[in-house]
Amino acid sequence: MKTHPIRFYYRGAIREVSGVPVTRTVLQHLREDLRCTGTKEGCAEGDCGACTVVVGELDAHGELGLKAVNACIRFLPTLDGCALFTVEDLRAAGGALHPVQQALVDCHGSQCGFCTPGFTMSMWALYENHPAGAGLPTRDEVATALSGNLCRCTGYRPIVEAAQQMLDSERYEHVALDRAPIVQALRRIQAASGETFSYAGADVRGGAFGENRFWAPTSLDAFAQLRTEHPNALILAGSTDVGLWATKQLRDLGDLLYTGRVRELDAIERDAAMLTIGAAVTLEQAYAALVVDYPELAELGKRFASLPVRNAGTLGGNVANASPIGDSMPALIALDTQIVLRRGRETRSMPLDAFYLGYQKTALDTGEFVAALRIPRPAPTLRFRTYKVSKRYDQDISAVCAALAIDVVDGAITSARIAFGGMAATPKRAAHAEAALAGGAWDEETVHRAMDALAADYQPLTDLRASSRYRSMVARNLLLRFWLETREHEPLALAEVDAFAFDDAHTHTQTHAKEAP
Repeated sequence: MKTHPIRFYYRGAIREVSGVPVTRTVLQHLREDLRCTGTKEGCAEGDCGACTVVVGELDAHGELGLKAVNACIRFLPTLDGCALFTVEDLRAAGGALHPVQQALVDCHGSQCGFCTPGFTMSMWALYENHPAGAGLPTRDEVATALSGNLCRCTGYRPIVEAAQQMLDSERYEHVALDRAPIVQALRRIQAASGETFSYAGADVRGGAFGENRFWAPTSLDAFAQLRTEHPNALILAGSTDVGLWATKQLRDLGDLLYTGRVRELDAIERDAAMLTIGAAVTLEQAYAALVVDYPELAELGKRFASLPVRNAGTLGGNVANASPIGDSMPALIALDTQIVLRRGRETRSMPLDAFYLGYQKTALDTGEFVAALRIPRPAPTLRFRTYKVSKRYDQDISAVCAALAIDVVDGAITSARIAFGGMAATPKRAAHAEAALAGGAWDEETVHRAMDALAADYQPLTDLRASSRYRSMVARNLLLRFWLETREHEPLALAEVDAFAFDDAHTHTQTHAKEAP
């Protein structure tokens, strides 16, 4: 297969790169190769946001979509056919600051300045993606956009204020990106790369330079064939986990097979019975689709890492990772999700809870990969909740993640599915608790019986996030909370248990109080 250089749109032109390792990160290329040092390295693991850049990609309709991502864990070959924007791109040719930058100056949003380029790029993505005529960004929209940016000087208030006023037409003239030439450039790159982009990059193996390959096919059949021909190649999706293997563990990852260009893997389909989400659909897009059917997943989706991580990471990658503390799996298991696996031209499906065989061990056979997830559409009798318990609200790993789903008909439980993460070596259903619920009335006596049954389902470990006793207690209490929120009489609505609902209302009241004469 013919190899190509990496081609991407950068600083008004198509840039070509050859000879760098397949695991060369975008951040390393910017700072070390291009000497473009506005983008900073803080953590090299996608947590702090100092390295935030914006990547533009053509969507299914041929339009340019812009997403803030972490440059420190994104591999350079994945930029082929994309556009890259850094903080240096915002300044006008005459030296004038962009409204995003000017708002940060006016609001005194920069202190030590190390994190400022990352905040600026997250804000610029919000600026460009904010719908025309929608008014100024809300505080919630700003908080979501900046969820992946850490300010070590704790200067969040002026940064948030800058993000809220950067689109104020009375203060600043609107400056929009001219997308037409970028779209044309990306089409030319994709045409040159063909159906499968293939790249060969130097890498170090045992002290000697070898050659690792990177393949990015555009069709599912081509991906399946490459997977069969190269069963030892590492499947790469958003690199939100794999990226750390290179930046932190300094591992030689070998050949990489990239899911990010496969059209079928990036598809979302919905019929009367099922919601089907392709394995390469980003977490941000996947949760948006899930929330349409299951609004109870809104908070979990917002708290899944940060927006740049959700813009890069995929639902299929999160599921295939098989982490016992992955936040998506308990919810998907509780919803009776089927996972679709493919090898060559053959596909098979299985319940997601059967996919996990042991600690980070799955039912995948050699040459097989995750193709899609199929989630049943909600039944009118379903009562469903998810809960994430962690030390921080934003961007934190769960100590316990719970998903609880029951069907109630005439006050009786006809079926129950309960799954927890962080309680065992795999995301695991609570079989004994489910049995205690099945057939019973949805009342306090039944729920306490199920709470007691959890002791037979889980014997959690003690680690740095939580003790075994704490996890067991939390699991019991979450089951009780589920009943309080979904009981027959005086259930607690989602808005009534939103930790931020009062704060938003209080802030709204205070704002209007200040404006009152």
